[in-house]
Amino acid sequence: MQRAFIVILTFSLGSGAAPRYICTYYDVVEYLNISSHSKVHAHILPKTDLKEPVEVKMDFMLMAILSVEWKNTFATWNPQDFCNISKVILPMESYWSPPIFILERVNGQKPNLDYMGVTHNGTFNSTQPFQATLTCSLMIFKFPFDTQTCNLSIASFLYPVTDLVMKTKRAPADMMRDSQSYFLTDGEWKFTNLSIIEYMENLDDGQFSVVTYMISMERRPTLYILNLILPTCALYLLDMAVLFGPSSLEEKINFQIAIILGSSMLAVILNNILPTSSNRPPVIVVFFLGTFLLMIMAVFDTFFLLHQQHKSLYVDKVLRSFQQDVHTKLATRATNNQSTKHLAKDGAQQPNLPKKAQEKGQPAKRHWQPQEQDPFLPVLEKVLLYSHFFLSLVFFAIIFTKWSS
Repeated sequence: MQRAFIVILTFSLGSGAAPRYICTYYDVVEYLNISSHSKVHAHILPKTDLKEPVEVKMDFMLMAILSVEWKNTFATWNPQDFCNISKVILPMESYWSPPIFILERVNGQKPNLDYMGVTHNGTFNSTQPFQATLTCSLMIFKFPFDTQTCNLSIASFLYPVTDLVMKTKRAPADMMRDSQSYFLTDGEWKFTNLSIIEYMENLDDGQFSVVTYMISMERRPTLYILNLILPTCALYLLDMAVLFGPSSLEEKINFQIAIILGSSMLAVILNNILPTSSNRPPVIVVFFLGTFLLMIMAVFDTFFLLHQQHKSLYVDKVLRSFQQDVHTKLATRATNNQSTKHLAKDGAQQPNLPKKAQEKGQPAKRHWQPQEQDPFLPVLEKVLLYSHFFLSLVFFAIIFTKWSS
C-alpha cells in the first residue's frame, strides 16, 4: 500500500517561499486534472487526429485474457518533473477504456480488478484475467483420434474501424509458449496450436475490427484405446479363432453367442461416453457396428454349415435305408428261386444252400457309413471361412484408413 507524502511548505522572511518538491503520485494525478475534471473524459474516445483510429492491443493466454493496452494522448506528463514517476495506478472509471465483447462467450468469471496502469507517455494497461466458457462445435468423426478447434473472437462494435482498431500485442508463438506452460498437461486434451486472425466484420452500415484466436486441441486417445478399441479387437480375434477352430459346430455357436454378448456390453459403454453429434456417425461407431455384424455373420455361417451337415446326414441315412431294403428284397428273391429249383430236382429233400448262395442272401456291404460326410461340406466350409476372413481384412483396412487420414 502506497502512502502519499505530506507536503510541507516552508517560508523565509527574507527570500520568500521555498520551492515545492513534486514527488508524489498525488501530484501526478493533480497534474492530469483527474480530481476536478468531469466524467466526460471517461466516456469520450481519446482521439486527437480524426483520421487515425485508436489502436487497442490484446494480450491472450489459453487460460485467460491477460491485458488490454491502448494510448490516450490526453494523459501524458514528463517523469523528470515528478521525480521520475513514470506510472500511476488509477480506477477504471477515471479515463476511457475500450468496450470489448467476446462473441462466443456463454459464461464468464471476471475478477474485481477495476484498476488500470497509466504510464507517462499515455499508455494505458488494464490487466484483468477473464475466464470464459466457450461454445465449440465438436467434430467427432475421428473420435478418439480427433482434433478440435475453438474460436475466441474479440471485438468492439461501438466504434467502427475509423475510430478503433483491434490488434494483438504479442506474436502467436509467444502466446502459444505461455499457454503451453500454464495449461494442464495431464487431462484429456492436449494443446497443440494457437493462431490469430485479424479481420473486418461488416455490420449494418459500418466495418468493425475483430481479432479471432483459433485454439487447436488434440484428444488423448490412450484411455479409449485401452478400454474400448483393444477389447473389441481381442473379442473379434477370439471369434475368428473359434470360427477356424477344430470344435464341433454346436460348440462354436455357443462360444460365438457369448462373444457377441461381451461385445454388446462394450457398445453400451461407448454409447455412454461418446459425445452427441448431429453429423455423420463417427468412425468408432462404424467400427463397433461392423465388428458386431461380422460376428453375427460368423454365427450365420456356422448355422448354415450345421444345417448342411444335418442335411447330409439325413440324406445319407435315407440312402442307406433304401439300399438295405433293395438288397434285402433281392436276396430274398434269389433265395426263393434257388429253393424252388432244388425242390423240383430232389423232390421233398431240403437242399443245403451253397456258401455263395448264402452269402448272396446276406445284406450287401454298406456304402455310406454314419461317420462319413458329404465331400462338398469341407469345400463349402473353407469357402465361407476364407470369405469371412477376407471381408474382415477389408473392413479393418477401411477403418484404419479413415482414422489415419
